[in-house]
Amino acid sequence: MRRPVVIHWGISSFFGWGVYGLNLALNWARADSGIEARAAFPIPPDQIVIDPLRRATLRPFELQSRRLAEQLKERQGQQVNVEAAVLMALGNDFGASRGPYETEIRGKPGIGVVFFELPQLDEASLERARAFPLIVCGSTWNAEILKAHGVTQVETVIQGIDPSLFHPASRQGILSDRFMVFSGGKLELRKGQDLVMAGFARFARRHPEALLVTAWHSPWPQLARSLDRSGKAAPLVFGENGKLDGAAWARENGLQDNQYIDLGAIPNALMPPILREMDVALFPNRSEGGTNLVAMEAMACGVPTILSANTGHLDLIDGDNCYALTDQAAVAGEGAGVGDVAGWGESSVDEIEDNLERAWRDRNEARRRGERGAAKLAGYSWARTADHMKRIIQKMS
Repeated sequence: MRRPVVIHWGISSFFGWGVYGLNLALNWARADSGIEARAAFPIPPDQIVIDPLRRATLRPFELQSRRLAEQLKERQGQQVNVEAAVLMALGNDFGASRGPYETEIRGKPGIGVVFFELPQLDEASLERARAFPLIVCGSTWNAEILKAHGVTQVETVIQGIDPSLFHPASRQGILSDRFMVFSGGKLELRKGQDLVMAGFARFARRHPEALLVTAWHSPWPQLARSLDRSGKAAPLVFGENGKLDGAAWARENGLQDNQYIDLGAIPNALMPPILREMDVALFPNRSEGGTNLVAMEAMACGVPTILSANTGHLDLIDGDNCYALTDQAAVAGEGAGVGDVAGWGESSVDEIEDNLERAWRDRNEARRRGERGAAKLAGYSWARTADHMKRIIQKMS
């Protein structure tokens, strides 16, 4: 008999939590998985972009999800106890959002899943964490912080990549006369796109063939304004629609019009051929509660990757499998907007520029680092993640 499991967050091909849930659902859709999954939140059809075979595999999950939504609608505003394990997405304060129709879903058991970015946990947050029989963390950094605060019912489950999509392969040679630098992730101070822009702008002044390729779109564009707190790059430029004008921001930072490309909102399954064209990927993130899914996918494709050596990124860095930004300063309270943030790291713009130059100058070394990165990430499949989560659920049944 298959064990019923509720995924209590949105399913999507366009943002991290959504990709996580989608890949759990796809792996648990196998007949031999032992799990019958369903989502607590409605799944808009345009949020799922996968091939027809995967879509056919997902139909029972979508059907079960619709049935659950109908049951929740009848219990609007109430507490709903379900005869299923519930994987509950938690925020930085270990609070969980209410379910659809303002329901409060309780599972048997209820398992917290968290990628928290702020290590200062107040007593209210810790009380919420202790209320769960188990907290699943997305990084070793997260797990160590909780254990240091006396929360011991913790297990680390690393996110995955789909190796059938994200793997080294031949490049098509698109824009082969350019040196392409990829930056991805939602625009916000924590992700460090101000550092990307500052470091790349210096590099691009010496290398007119340099091209910054960005995938910065997210469902939360208002977070972008936090980037201006650091003063590391020129102020952001917004269009009349209230969204970032990336090309104008690039110009304000000294880039030529032909040195910047905005990819727009790209579904996860269409990213691999784009990533494989890149010469280097750059992630000077100040904090990652997980292991940074976009960085994992770039590394899995064999892209030489520059990573800040802090927080969740430390689970990815293994010798010379990337270019590690080891010069990590404390993040100023004003810049982080949360006071002095222990554990966050401010990467050096000088070191970013130096590593871009290093990757440009020695392509063979860059290729070897990309190969080592891909070899490590090949062991982090979504199938592995889903199996680890399944074993946790079975152990708690």
